[in-house]
Amino acid sequence: MAKRITKVITKKGDDGSTGMGDGSRVSKSSSLIVAIGELDELNSWIGLLTSLKELEDQKEFLLSVQNRLFDIGGILTTKSDIPLKAGYLKDLEYQTNNMNKELPHLENFVLPGGKPESSVIHIARTVCRRAERTLINADTNEAVEKSCLVYLNRLSDFLFVLARKVNLDSSIEELLWSQD
Repeated sequence: MAKRITKVITKKGDDGSTGMGDGSRVSKSSSLIVAIGELDELNSWIGLLTSLKELEDQKEFLLSVQNRLFDIGGILTTKSDIPLKAGYLKDLEYQTNNMNKELPHLENFVLPGGKPESSVIHIARTVCRRAERTLINADTNEAVEKSCLVYLNRLSDFLFVLARKVNLDSSIEELLWSQD
């Protein structure tokens, strides 16, 4: 495999621009670069999840999610119209549906919280939703391959279900929204 990063300090971004995978340079404030930055933050949160003892059984899958987030970043930076492999989305849906079978049905909104690990997963979920919104915004200026948007939407569902499962496995009762 060819080296992709040979030098960290290049000074090329000192003018507020960054290099794209297609060789062009764009402003670091462009909607596409902002979206890529949101993906980077999300990937960091997912990385934190991989270090949690309570998620050891999910670590391999979470590592695959981190790789898919890099795939999405690659699609964005090269402006590719080649979608993510369909199997990646199927794996995400399978994992979500499999965990969700064990959870009680919801009749109200869940308040994020419970076990600290569940709270961290909820933070990752909200960062995922923000990344999705930012990518949708970028899509108004740049054509974004649709599988990227679908993957982020499903990933936030996965994280929601995972947070609930952590609480269930720890015998922590979910707190539901009260309209009092």
